[in-house]
Amino acid sequence: MGIFGALTTSVAGLRAESYALENISGNIANSQTTGFKRIDTSFLDLIPETGLNQQKAGSVTSASRSTNTVQGDVQSASVSTYMAVNGAGFFVVQKPGNFTDNSPIFDGVENYTRRGDFTLNKEGYLVNGAGYYLEGIPIDPTTGNLVGSAPQILKFKNDFLPAQPTSKIEYRANLASYPLTTNHDVSVPGSELINPADFTGGTIAQVQGSDVQTFIDQSIAGGAVTAYDVSGAPVNLQLRWAKTATSTGGGTDTWNLFYQADSNATGTTTAWKNVGTTFTFGSNGQLTAGGPSVTLSGAVINGVSLGNPVINFSSGGLTQYANANGNVQVNQIQQDGFPAGSLQSVSISNNGRVVGNYSNGRNIDLAQITLATFNGPDFLKRLDGGAFAATDESGQALFGNGGTIVGSSLEGSNTDIADEFTKLIVTQQAYSANTKVITTSNQMVQDLLNVLR
Repeated sequence: MGIFGALTTSVAGLRAESYALENISGNIANSQTTGFKRIDTSFLDLIPETGLNQQKAGSVTSASRSTNTVQGDVQSASVSTYMAVNGAGFFVVQKPGNFTDNSPIFDGVENYTRRGDFTLNKEGYLVNGAGYYLEGIPIDPTTGNLVGSAPQILKFKNDFLPAQPTSKIEYRANLASYPLTTNHDVSVPGSELINPADFTGGTIAQVQGSDVQTFIDQSIAGGAVTAYDVSGAPVNLQLRWAKTATSTGGGTDTWNLFYQADSNATGTTTAWKNVGTTFTFGSNGQLTAGGPSVTLSGAVINGVSLGNPVINFSSGGLTQYANANGNVQVNQIQQDGFPAGSLQSVSISNNGRVVGNYSNGRNIDLAQITLATFNGPDFLKRLDGGAFAATDESGQALFGNGGTIVGSSLEGSNTDIADEFTKLIVTQQAYSANTKVITTSNQMVQDLLNVLR
């Protein structure tokens, strides 16, 4: 029984080492596979039931041991929709059960993967190199809020992003304490000020077309910005400042702000309109009255209605300091409107969001990619293409703490070629040793048969 038991044990050893060799070969074959997790081999000894003084070495069997929690190297990639997980999470994906008219039909079964080589296909799905479709939570492009909490298959249509009318303008500038207007003459006190008596009706509330040149000569440019109406039609919003009073003994200076209402105005048509607010500056150049914002009530520019946009100066955004150039130094002039635009491409940000890049230059968050974790990640069931399925041993998917997503990057295989070659040598030697036991057992049996002869 002992000799034949040794033969049986050696055969089990050959089988176990062959199993290990198969795992090693798979690891080496997938050393360049994106997101691949190597499989290690565990050897388990099988001890027959005997008395304490008759215990034997026993036989052996082998089993696979997953390394799903071992991170692969993350490397940058040139594709904007590629992504890698830095942490323990898995992308949530589905694979179509079949196709109808070239459109995928899903069965609702979710799988999980670390393979992040996703690209946008012609139907608007993000699909990785193994054919798995990415899931996430859509984002309302208008509010920026998540739509629901459960992940779903993401599909991005080539729809238009609706136009957004200009509602506010962020404006920061310094007004020269002595504006160098066309009419200024340093030898004549007050020549840098706008003079209401030079305008029709003796007022500067609305500058008429016939007074345009006079107004230009007595004011200084305050910058311009392209604004948009409710349909997304652009209009050039031009600003000008005019100093209305200057201090003579360390008091206050006052200014009025105007915007161009009609660039082609003639006669009595309104060309420039006063916003109706007096801006006052102290001797230290700080704004003392007139802020922090003004509303352009019923603003109409070249026939385009802008509604009631608000110009925000913010704290300290509007000052009056000496300026050798005698002009307005605009530090910021930025508005929040934009025209309609079509989706041109998508990319992945480092906070795990799918960003839509539109033809109007806007970059809008379209979806939040969800990452799943498991209490027993090494007990997930392997599927083709680097995907996994949940099992009773792994537990169900958990969301909310799966690590971070790195955009324009890919996670490589966690296979170490040098380590696999080392295991290959050890496996080969162990296999040869088992064959030696078989050869020796065979020789012993032959010797026994020779005795009988």
